[in-house]
Amino acid sequence: MGLRDLITDAWSWLDYKPVMADPRRPGRNAWADLTSSWIPDEDLRRLAAYRLLAAYDSNQAGQLAALSGDDDSGAERRELGDPSKIVDTTLGYLLGSEQTISVAGAEHADDEPSPQADAARTVQELLRSWAEKELLPLRVQQAERKAILLGDGVFTLAWEPGKGRVLLRTWDPGLYFPEWPEDGEQDGAEFPMRVHLAWELPEDKRRGLKTRLRRITYELAPIGPASRRATDKSGGAVREFLYDEAGTPVLVGGDERNEDSGVITRTYPWAPTRPSPWTCWLTDAEWDLGDLHHADLLYDLPLHKATYRVRSDGEVLDRLDLRCDFIPLVHITNSIPTSGEHWGKPTIATVLQGLDELAATDTDSSGASATTGSPIIGLSGARLPIDRATGQPLPVKVRAGTVWQLNEGGRMDVLDTSAQLAELRARVDHLIDRVAANSRLTAAGLGALARTALPSGYALQLALGPLDSLIAAMRLARTHKYAVLLRMVQRLHQAGQAEGWACGGVAARAPHVGAPHPHRPCRGPGRGGQGSRRRRRVRGDRREDAR
Repeated sequence: MGLRDLITDAWSWLDYKPVMADPRRPGRNAWADLTSSWIPDEDLRRLAAYRLLAAYDSNQAGQLAALSGDDDSGAERRELGDPSKIVDTTLGYLLGSEQTISVAGAEHADDEPSPQADAARTVQELLRSWAEKELLPLRVQQAERKAILLGDGVFTLAWEPGKGRVLLRTWDPGLYFPEWPEDGEQDGAEFPMRVHLAWELPEDKRRGLKTRLRRITYELAPIGPASRRATDKSGGAVREFLYDEAGTPVLVGGDERNEDSGVITRTYPWAPTRPSPWTCWLTDAEWDLGDLHHADLLYDLPLHKATYRVRSDGEVLDRLDLRCDFIPLVHITNSIPTSGEHWGKPTIATVLQGLDELAATDTDSSGASATTGSPIIGLSGARLPIDRATGQPLPVKVRAGTVWQLNEGGRMDVLDTSAQLAELRARVDHLIDRVAANSRLTAAGLGALARTALPSGYALQLALGPLDSLIAAMRLARTHKYAVLLRMVQRLHQAGQAEGWACGGVAARAPHVGAPHPHRPCRGPGRGGQGSRRRRRVRGDRREDAR
């Protein structure tokens, strides 16, 4: 590898894998679905990393290596679930035993009654009721396991008119494609003004559907005229923006237009004194893969070839105005991104080669245990049974009670591999200790430490010190994003005019999580949840936090 081939980015810890060098290289059947023409080149390494990490989690890393041509003997590799155990153990420590939503000021509603405290308690009860209906703990488990395994997780929120509440969904980060501004801040707290969720839909011969590409796009852009459902020349459903006979845009109720600048502004319930010129537009469309050319990348697909989806209430998802000044999507990162990066780092990233060594040692141990349990025996001067049909000696097998008759001077030698097996088992223990130390989960945290190894509870607390710092850093990377997620839930209910959600000045805090370690009582409630970037709102030529 020359210096020009050395890549240093958020996934450089996987560069020791030959398949990461060029996912588009021909002959790599394992990456066939990653080499579609619509996937931008800058996202290939990220998607390849996700695929490798998912294979480790499902004990298929050896199969993937064999399929991609990196290791011909990879299919024989013994994988005993060590990566999955690390991910699940980290998830348990991160989330603790329970999660509770709390709103600032609600705790004073009984002791110090006031309109603000009553409003805070009302919002807290509404959020907890919504969380129960939307199975929030389950959704958090889904997203956080993805974040710990892959480095990233994605939540989306959408107002559902039929149910009268906000729907919460989790997404695989491999479907998430943010579009960064070329002249924007290169910082982990920056959030894109346009994001996509895209994936391929398989061919359905029964329904007569070809292989399609589906793309959901959220875009923060200036407010436009009112719109209605219409049809294009081919009969497909589209949205039509309305103008009067003089060419002046028809406004939605409550919007105002500046006659001099032509800018349309809107006053949102959560900012009654601050009109905003921005809104979020939603587009959900499909394309036949056969209609796309190699130059048609995800970010600039031909809209005249798109087929737009229709929501349950009949609204066409073609630049639908969501009536909110933020993108209802939250990206969670497993770690605090370094300066200039937007992606998180998986928990097993730095110990991945140690897990490879562990799998290789387990494979060798399996072979050594076979020769130890069924040893190789050498016979000299033995009278072997003869096949009467062919006159050839029959194969000799070792069974309990087998008796061989030896000639004078005959002997039997047994190959003893028990010493090698013991060495391999000792190496397994050494590798587990090394992985536990370098991942900061510690041997005590992974349950690999003998009960008699620590003389006191104080010694156990010291042994768990690296795990404490790891969990604290992971929670710091999430706290703000979970607070933003709950704030978005509140504002989307206000935009949907849901009953009881009119408390615009009350903001929810991050959900509290339980004890970080089951080995000992917790020191106090921690906070869970954030992500890789701050939610921004643009006003004029300055940007403000969407708090």
